[in-house]
Amino acid sequence: MTMKTVLITGAGSGIGRALAQVAASHGYRTILVGRRAEALAATATDTWASICVQADVTRAEGRARIVAAVGNRLDVLINNAGALRVGTAGEIDDAALGLMVQTNLLAPMALTRDLLPALKAARGRVVNVGSMFGDIAYPYFAAYSATKFGLRGYSDALRRELAGSGVGVTYAAPRAARTEATEEFDALVGPMAMVLDAPETVAARIWAAVETGRNNSYPGAKERLFVLIQRLFPALIDRSVGAQARDPKVTSALAALRHRA
Repeated sequence: MTMKTVLITGAGSGIGRALAQVAASHGYRTILVGRRAEALAATATDTWASICVQADVTRAEGRARIVAAVGNRLDVLINNAGALRVGTAGEIDDAALGLMVQTNLLAPMALTRDLLPALKAARGRVVNVGSMFGDIAYPYFAAYSATKFGLRGYSDALRRELAGSGVGVTYAAPRAARTEATEEFDALVGPMAMVLDAPETVAARIWAAVETGRNNSYPGAKERLFVLIQRLFPALIDRSVGAQARDPKVTSALAALRHRA
């Protein structure tokens, strides 16, 4: 029996590392992709049958190295690499905007395109790791939300385009997780009443969607309800989240983040 292969971007830490661990526990050969060689090596020690590819997914030459490492067949592609910057719409700079658009949206689209032949050969699955902010847009996370909305739209369109090809598409929308990226908005966690999941919890939920071939993966009933309200009665979310954005505790926390930067 041929061992199945999963490729995970952003595999050096956080959700990516947890996904590599759960994939290995299910008998998958893992191709670990990231920009930091030491972080990839640390993930590889926790998995087995791993190949590490140091590459920047936002660059064509990096994606070429990934395609070469994959070969002719790929069972699962997990577009997990992401970037997050927080700030008001009037203050966030071009570098932050470009980083998020390139990493969160353009790179998954380009890498999926480049690996489609291998995915079709294996009748595999594309997994795009988005966010709850890709359904419920949040103030001070506006650009990040926009990239995740885009990734969700791309996932839906790709699934419909590939219908009948044997390639499935899963869009995963986790809540915030306790990772290195949390440092970007840690002062907002309390004032905005955010719930943070462990990376292992997020990875287990995403992998369950992969194993069962689901189109979408959301955290739980409460989050699904919020998404339904957002789609049917967006004005209710506008009032609730808008009021939260104006809360003095939230604006003070945002100012603290601004000064820290």
